[in-house]
Order: sequence, then C-alpha cells, then structure tokens
Amino acid sequence: MATATTTATATTKKMYIDGQWCAAQDGKTVGIINPATEDVIVDMAFGSRADTKRAVEAAGRAMPAWMKLTPYDRAKVLKKTADLMRERADAIARTVTMEQGKPLAEAKAEVLHSADTFEWFAEEGKRAYGQMIPNSVPGKRHVTLKHPVGVVGAISPWNFPITLQARKIAPALAAGCTIVCKPATQTPLCLVQVFECMIDAGLPAGVANLVVGPAQDIANEFLENTIVRKISFTGSTEVGKQLMRGAADQVKRISLELGGHAPFIVFPDADPEVGAKLAVMGKFRNNGQVCIAPSRFYVHQDVQKKFTEAAVEFAKQLKLGNGLDAGVEIGPMFEKRAMDGTISLIEDAKKCGAKVLTGGGASTRFEKGYFFEPTVLGDLPMNARIMTEEPFAPVMPVLGFKNLDEVIQAANNTRYGLAAYVFTNDLTIAWKMAEGLEAGIIGINDPVPAAPQCPFGGMKESGYGRELGHEGLEAYLETKYVSFKLRD
Repeated sequence: MATATTTATATTKKMYIDGQWCAAQDGKTVGIINPATEDVIVDMAFGSRADTKRAVEAAGRAMPAWMKLTPYDRAKVLKKTADLMRERADAIARTVTMEQGKPLAEAKAEVLHSADTFEWFAEEGKRAYGQMIPNSVPGKRHVTLKHPVGVVGAISPWNFPITLQARKIAPALAAGCTIVCKPATQTPLCLVQVFECMIDAGLPAGVANLVVGPAQDIANEFLENTIVRKISFTGSTEVGKQLMRGAADQVKRISLELGGHAPFIVFPDADPEVGAKLAVMGKFRNNGQVCIAPSRFYVHQDVQKKFTEAAVEFAKQLKLGNGLDAGVEIGPMFEKRAMDGTISLIEDAKKCGAKVLTGGGASTRFEKGYFFEPTVLGDLPMNARIMTEEPFAPVMPVLGFKNLDEVIQAANNTRYGLAAYVFTNDLTIAWKMAEGLEAGIIGINDPVPAAPQCPFGGMKESGYGRELGHEGLEAYLETKYVSFKLRD
C-alpha cells in the first residue's frame, strides 16, 4: 500500500458520508497502485477515526426512517442497484482488474455475482417472517417479530473487493439496517462505483456510507461507538479473534468470515485428468488469493501419477499477464509482499524435501508487476509450513492417500474449516465425505460452489456465522418475542 499523503486534488476519489462525496477531514490521500504495472492509478481520500465517527453518526440518524420503510420499498433500491451494476459491469470490472489484478473475465464475473447478491436480498428481505406460537394458557397469544439489529460496521479485504462488501451491504439494507463500509485501502475504487449505482438507485442519505483509512482506527471506532450494533468482518483469523475480543465489551453482534486451508480430494473412481483440470481451475483462480481456494490436494495413490502429470501440464498452459489483455487467465499477484510470502513458502517446502514440478518463482517475462508462475509441488512432507499456514498463493501441493478414513483424518487435521472439495463419481463416497469433512462449504465435483442463495461460512477457526442464503439475512435481524394477554 502506498503511504498516505496530504496532497488532495480535484481529481482525488472521495469517500461517501451522509449522502455526500467528501474528502478526508485532514486532507490525506493514498495512491491506488495497479499491481500489473506498479503505477499509481489515482489518489483516494484517506480518512481517519474522526471521519468514521461522522459516518457512524450519519448511519445512526438514517436508521429510524430506513427501518420503517416496508421491505418492498427497500427492495426497490436493492433491485435497481443490481440492474445498474449489470449495465455498468464492463466499466466496473475494468476498475477491479486495474486495482486488484485479476483477469477481466474474472472481474466481470465478480461484478455480476455481486449484482445477483443485491437482487437475491432484495427479494429475501420480504421473507423476514415471524411466527405465531400456540398458547398453553387460555387468553394468551404468542408471536415473534423480526427487528433489524441496528447500525453495521462492515470490513472487507482486497481479494474480492465488491463481492465481500455486497454480502454485507445487501442483507443489512434488506433487513432494515444502515451501514458503514470499510473496504481495503488498496482496492476502494470499484466500491466507489457500486456506491454510485446505489445512489442512482435512490439510496437515502446516511443509509450506506463509505470510509477509507487505517484499519485499526476504523475498527476501534466500530468496536467502541455504541451506535454500532454489529460488525461484519471478512479477513484473517488473527484479526477476527481481535475483533471478537473487542466486541465482548459491549456484547456487540459479530459475523466473521476468516481464513481457510481447503483440501481437494481425488478418488480413483473418477477420471484423474478431468479432476486435474477442475483442481487447476479452482486453485489458480485469482492466483489462489481466495479464502475458499483448494490448498492441499490429496490424490489416491492409484491415480496420483496421472493426476499430477495432467495438473502440471494444465498449469503450464495458463496464460500469465496483465488482466486487461485478451486471453490472460492469470494476472499479477496483489502486491510484492504477497509474492515474497509465496517464495518463502516454496523455499520452506523445498528444504523439507518437496519437489517443484513447474513454476516455483516470480516470472522473469515482465519488466514490472507482481507476476508469479503457477506452481505445482510434489513429494510434500507434512511438516512444511504450507501444510499448516493459509497459502494465499498460486501454489498447488499434491499428496497421496490410500483410503477414505485416512484422507478424512488428514483433511480435518487443521484449525481451519471453511471449504473442502471432493472429486468422485461414487455416491456413497460423496455422502461419506460430505458428512465427515469439517468444513462449512463442500464442493462435490464443483471447484466454485458459492451462490447468493446458499449459505457461506466456516467451522472451527474459519469463522462465526453465515453470509448469503436466508441465513445471511438472519445475521442482521433480532428475534423479538411478544406475549399478549387478552381481556376476558
């Protein structure tokens, strides 16, 4: 991330607080860097805790009127937002690619998936049902009502800069909450464009606010300001734990979508070459910089050789380059620090005895940019760091296994439990894996399982709560029980 400066200009991109585009109160800005060229795209207003407080107070003022609207009126704003995102998808996707690095096709898919999320919650907000509970005492009636939790603080990382905010904004607004959004400092520009869609869709002032600034300062304001009733965070397990501790002081509601270390398990009853193609697709999407990306590839020893050879060939064929160029399948890594961390993981694996089958280092084909060759590792020992640390990287370690019980134990032998993948044509194996794997999301022959209508979240240290699906709406609602005593 570029260092914040004090050189705001007329072209500086602004934050959005209380219905107004605004600069930071102290005038600071930060340069947004294109990871393919290492050039500064544009300067972005870089706010402070004071700016965050102003946004939180605006959300608090807007809350009473917004929650009193019918779900149908709130849905009109969300549905129109989805429509506008689809109309502007090409322009928004280009911004995603320029500031984040992923290929243009992946960027557009992210925009469209996020538009679908807005549309899903536009409809799901109409289904925030209470219930009538049978009474046990004559003359009484018992009902439950749904009530919005309140002002939400939403914090998201850089790898899916629109998707991960859409999963918070859409259900929060559908439920009747107002929100303050804090995107990653490195990738705010595409969210600015999403806010433009919301504004053009009729978003009232203060209902959704956008602040950019120091993560710790903004998080502290969310944690300590009593106006904020809930925090929704996507990011590292370590930061998630800090937020849980901080939220305890006010017993503040919290949702956490954290780290992952997903196994990809290949059984011998299915075609290993087809499995290898699916595995490479899942692993190298967004350079492996995906929380649910498969990270450990367990392949039955009967097909391990064929699978590995096919995976190496598929990885070699991936076209690396600037995500704006036609045909590019793998863009740059997000930043130099990520690239250096990937090199460290590979060097550690090599010291432990692993073999580099393809890739293994930064690409030498580009003068600038954080380009890394897709990498496949073999003969990987269990004591390598990449087997225990979340590898947000384009590295595919392949290991063998003998039987179902052995691989379930190996797959579950981690503190993470976000996602897991299984490749098999055997229904019995598929069911046993679905029941035995400790993961909140399981893809059977599906390397990209996320969908707006299905719950997304993890077990163990991979998170707390669920996004998307009807569970994603419930995360922004309180249940109120009301008991009536009727007159005789």
